[in-house]
Amino acid sequence: MRRGIKVRLIAFVLLSALGTLYIGASYLGFVDQALGRGYTVHVVLPDSGGLYEGSEVTYRGVRIGKVAKMEVDNDGLRVDLALEHDTKVPASSPVFVHNLSVVGEQYVSFEPASKKGPVLKDGDTVHGTKESLPLGEDVLLQDLSHFVSSLNGSELNTVVSELGTMFRDNANPIRSMVDSTQEFIESAADNESATIDLLDNAQTVLQTQQDHAEEIRSFARDLAALTGTLAASDADVRRILAKGGPAADELRSLMKTLRTELPPALKHLTSVTEVLDARLPALEQLLVTFPRLVAAGPSALTPGDQKFGRVHLNLNQNPPACTEGYLPPGQWQPTSKESFVPYYPAECASGPPVNMRGMKYAPDPIDWKKELAGGDE
Repeated sequence: MRRGIKVRLIAFVLLSALGTLYIGASYLGFVDQALGRGYTVHVVLPDSGGLYEGSEVTYRGVRIGKVAKMEVDNDGLRVDLALEHDTKVPASSPVFVHNLSVVGEQYVSFEPASKKGPVLKDGDTVHGTKESLPLGEDVLLQDLSHFVSSLNGSELNTVVSELGTMFRDNANPIRSMVDSTQEFIESAADNESATIDLLDNAQTVLQTQQDHAEEIRSFARDLAALTGTLAASDADVRRILAKGGPAADELRSLMKTLRTELPPALKHLTSVTEVLDARLPALEQLLVTFPRLVAAGPSALTPGDQKFGRVHLNLNQNPPACTEGYLPPGQWQPTSKESFVPYYPAECASGPPVNMRGMKYAPDPIDWKKELAGGDE
């Protein structure tokens, strides 16, 4: 019984040691090297940026390998990355060196824009730039020193004093603002899909604004002209606003007075509009002729003496009788004959050669129903 327990304990210790050894070897990459798994990718950087052999390599935040070797060549710093065999990194992926913690531990990060395109293979080289490296401590301290030296002591004291005044006795408003911000964030999280749809459709809205950029500029210019006119007429606008109240009261009183008189008047005007509507051509002729007549009126006054005027009349003496439209003279009969039949209608069909007057020459009323129906049927 004791022998069996010893064998089990020894087997447990051996298996634990082998497991620990395998895990450590896998972490250090010895297993992949021994089994020929994994592949190597070279990265060329202008500077180390704080990297060291053994630094982690990540792909979108997931560990995929480590820095196996670092050496300087003619192109800069050549870094060999030992990547896991099942990792597929897009060849177009940019490479960066980031700080892992505040103590300055750096790592290599692949951050591709998409998964599409060819992937890195064993022996491929990726080139980095100065933008791929983190900001150096010397540069940071130098920039901080320049910033501090550029500050004005008295002005900085004023800013700090004003900040103290702003935050003094404002704990409750600030707490309320923070709570409101938290509620806003929660509301935004609840409406995440709607926000994403809004951002997706924003391109259409922005493109529409771009297509109508000239119209928007024209509207802005016209609005600026309008506001400029209002600013130049500020005194007049103020006077209108000051007197607008009494004017509105007077208008209200007028409308109240006309409340009982205006509707019947408008109703009776319907008959007048119907008459005018049927005689639009005659009304149009009147509106054309009357202004000319009024304009010619002052010419009839005698210059220098407004009591007398001049009127020129051209009389056509002994005009020929109109026979067109009447019974010819050869067919006239005495009215005493029983066979006499009046010729009706008898009227001058030709009319005078000038200045035709009389109701018979006025335009006939318009039958709008017939006009809308398409003319005479």
